[in-house]
Amino acid sequence: MWFPDSGVRIWLYTPPTDMRKSFDGLAALVKQQLAEDPLSGQLFAFINRKRTQMKVLYFDRTGYCLWSKRLERGQFHWDAARGDKQALDPTALTCLLEGIDWRSIRRYKRYRKSTGFDVKSGTCRTPSTSIRAPGEDPATAPR
Repeated sequence: MWFPDSGVRIWLYTPPTDMRKSFDGLAALVKQQLAEDPLSGQLFAFINRKRTQMKVLYFDRTGYCLWSKRLERGQFHWDAARGDKQALDPTALTCLLEGIDWRSIRRYKRYRKSTGFDVKSGTCRTPSTSIRAPGEDPATAPR
């Protein structure tokens, strides 16, 4: 199984995507719809209308890579209310791939070294005192 590095940014494009698209078509979606640079080394995940197929596009120094997964049973689940572009961390991507709904998981406090960049909000940050699940409301987060 392939797993991204913990420092890489991962973007989920939530509108349904035509899975016939390959490298160039998905790179065009990244530029036009996500307003990101497909050559940046970030990962861009796309899911089809039936939510049974996923493609992940990334650039690895010498060319585009395309990772694909088709579910034989079940669907991919994510929080569609958060907009067309969602930032994921590697744990959230793994949960998405494994069929785990991260909205229903309680995440306990852990020490997290500041990386200087917050994947979820796309801004610089300092170490926070509470760790929330992706998409979790700060007002309802466990203390």
